[in-house]
Amino acid sequence: MYNFRTDLALERRDLYKKANNLKEEIDGIEAKEEKINDNIIVSRVEVINENGENAIGKPKGSYITIDFKNLKIAHEEEIQMASEIVTKELSQLLAKHIQKTDSILVVGLGNIYVTPDALGPKVINEIDITRHLLEYMPEVLDKDTREVSAISPGVLGTTGIETLEILKGIIDNVKPKLVIVIDALASRSIERISSSVQLADTGIVPGAGVDNARKELTIATLGVPVIAIGIPTVVEAATIAADSLTLLIQKVQNEAQSNEFLNQLQEEDKYTLIKEVLTPEEYNFIVTPKEIDSLIEKMKDIIARGINFAVN
Repeated sequence: MYNFRTDLALERRDLYKKANNLKEEIDGIEAKEEKINDNIIVSRVEVINENGENAIGKPKGSYITIDFKNLKIAHEEEIQMASEIVTKELSQLLAKHIQKTDSILVVGLGNIYVTPDALGPKVINEIDITRHLLEYMPEVLDKDTREVSAISPGVLGTTGIETLEILKGIIDNVKPKLVIVIDALASRSIERISSSVQLADTGIVPGAGVDNARKELTIATLGVPVIAIGIPTVVEAATIAADSLTLLIQKVQNEAQSNEFLNQLQEEDKYTLIKEVLTPEEYNFIVTPKEIDSLIEKMKDIIARGINFAVN
């Protein structure tokens, strides 16, 4: 498959199909799309066997991508509708793995001082936690209230401790039945930056989106199911350059069909060539849009509300 850096199962599936000229669905993948309205589309990708895993490089499980158009100009009504979609999809994932009152630990990964990486910690500040209230003030809550706790463990560069090590210690003591992890992702498309949400019940590898992968957070490493909520906040410079070159090639080809080199230069070749040029000089930056501050705040509201209504 193409080597574009993306954490989204939907994008990986689309790239594999394009690379192999597939009209039908990939063997081992089930996919469907639901259009909620003109601004919201929900895409579901199910990896069902080893062939599907090998094709898109994702483990077996469910991957739901929610795309929000025009988020830059979204008002409260649109943000609330988006959060309700997250609530619905997250509730369905939770129901597959735990009972209605089972305890949950919410984990916000990232560095709050770096805007594109600050979503996780910002969401944690908005989560309705109940564990301490159930222990010390149970009379103020309904008897079927779910136990919810939350933590933002920071990053290895500031703590010196792997996120996995921190979470294993917390899980051993708090004993949640499931963990929800929020993290920033990398996307193939600039259009999806802070405008899409991926929910997956397969866990996550922190830092993978910026080529700084840490130890995975999965049921195999933590001992409990892990639902990952990821939001693309960055895209690779080589990807943007490859897209720009595509437009340039199209323009040149329209005007001069005889350029044999441009006619033969395929999409993966462009990306690989550009990355080979940029990487040795350390010019292959990770790019984020200038509106990232505003987009992160809106996504923080969408995700926090979605989680709060799904778990309580």
